[in-house]
Amino acid sequence: MIDLTVHQEALARNIQKAKEQQIIIPTIAQMKDPDKIPEAIKERLKQVGLWDVNPLNLFRISWKNEQKESGGLYGSTNYIVLPSELTGVKAKIICMIGKWFPTGCHKVGASFGCLAPRLITGQFDVTYHKAVWPSTGNYCRGGAFNSKLLGAQSIAILPAEMSRERFEWLSKIAGEVIATPGCESNVKEIFDKTWELRTTREDVLIFNQFEEMGNYLWHYNVTGSAIADAFEEMREEGDRFAGAVFTSGSAGTLASGDYLKERYPGSKLGVGEALQCSTLLDNGFGGHRIEGIGDKHVPWIHNVKNTDLVIDIDDEDSQKLIRFFNEPLGREFLVKECGVDADFVDCLDYFGISGIANMLCAIKFAKYYELTEHDVVATVMTDSAVMYGSRIQELRDQDGEYTPMMAAVDYAKHIDSIKTDYMQELTYRDRKRVHNLKYYTWVEQQGRTSEELDALWYDETGTWGAVRKQAAEIDALINEFNERTGLLKNL
Repeated sequence: MIDLTVHQEALARNIQKAKEQQIIIPTIAQMKDPDKIPEAIKERLKQVGLWDVNPLNLFRISWKNEQKESGGLYGSTNYIVLPSELTGVKAKIICMIGKWFPTGCHKVGASFGCLAPRLITGQFDVTYHKAVWPSTGNYCRGGAFNSKLLGAQSIAILPAEMSRERFEWLSKIAGEVIATPGCESNVKEIFDKTWELRTTREDVLIFNQFEEMGNYLWHYNVTGSAIADAFEEMREEGDRFAGAVFTSGSAGTLASGDYLKERYPGSKLGVGEALQCSTLLDNGFGGHRIEGIGDKHVPWIHNVKNTDLVIDIDDEDSQKLIRFFNEPLGREFLVKECGVDADFVDCLDYFGISGIANMLCAIKFAKYYELTEHDVVATVMTDSAVMYGSRIQELRDQDGEYTPMMAAVDYAKHIDSIKTDYMQELTYRDRKRVHNLKYYTWVEQQGRTSEELDALWYDETGTWGAVRKQAAEIDALINEFNERTGLLKNL
């Protein structure tokens, strides 16, 4: 469970800091349903840009933001349904749009879920602590942004081989940026740096997304309900929710699958990973280029026992498609040769590299289960093409001018030829094998106990179930915090 023990002296300092900086904290319930946000806050948001470093943007941590760069309020859930002409499958694939979160990525929500409980209990003291955000990319961006909004100092940690856009933006937001050796797969190097900070500095508090149950809780409540809202909005007579599939970065988004399996009994949950680092599929290891997902371990917060399918994606597919989607000739090919609606191709801007990997996982999921036009599969586009301009240019420099033939090859090889290879439907023993891999990271390296590990497997009610129920308690503490600042009632 999330520790909600209150430290009164530090909490009083946090409240004073919030008063000075005009910080009002949103509840999880408000993130799920923006209709619950006070009208006075909505009125002020009309003057605030989506990426502005303004505490009011905490109220834009939602899947239901209006699609505007500045001054937007709220609307229906942000998603698109992929046309069969693109995917080649009959099933309807819902893709949740991450671009319209502050920072352009839904990880800002996961980091809020980790930081807020520590702030409203006083376990994190904004006058003393620095928030450390170990990440394979977007999570540390969200953490640094939320830290800034909540009056805290931050340290961002991410692999040196991440895109230039991430480092340039972080240099303006985070107090300190640390680049660790390697690529997305080099998670241990990130963990090693956090241990170094933990053992050499007393003023840091580590928010490790791979083990923070606040990450799980936020996605279970907010992303899970948003996907369900999207499905209910788009469903037609006879449709059924077949399942959801997400690549495993921190495994936080997979928590929404737990919500969806409860809401839609009989639905399935798939987890994706890079074929070049097939840890879940066959205990494999290696480097890969699907930015935003991390491998060579199983996250502590992955509820493996509730996962049905492992799907591996070749990182070459995501690399080729990020260029294909962003080249005029690629889009022209989709319209003229595949019959994709011309208006839809503008939506390809919503795909970042991990979003493309998620789309491919959903296609393989649909093919494996032989889904029909009445089946709906959900996934997320964590961020958008905005974050990968430098990567697209690198591909242009590497492969030269894009041609109609390249477009035809990219579609044929990296979408149309997607098969159900490198997948595994998990039996009980398969799930237990994957779960047991947690031992080598979390017990041997990160200080967890084998008893805690066993509890995640054998005690559903006391672990995962208990965390899910904490949203109401956290919201009550947030409301109390806001009341003590006096800011909300004086709007």
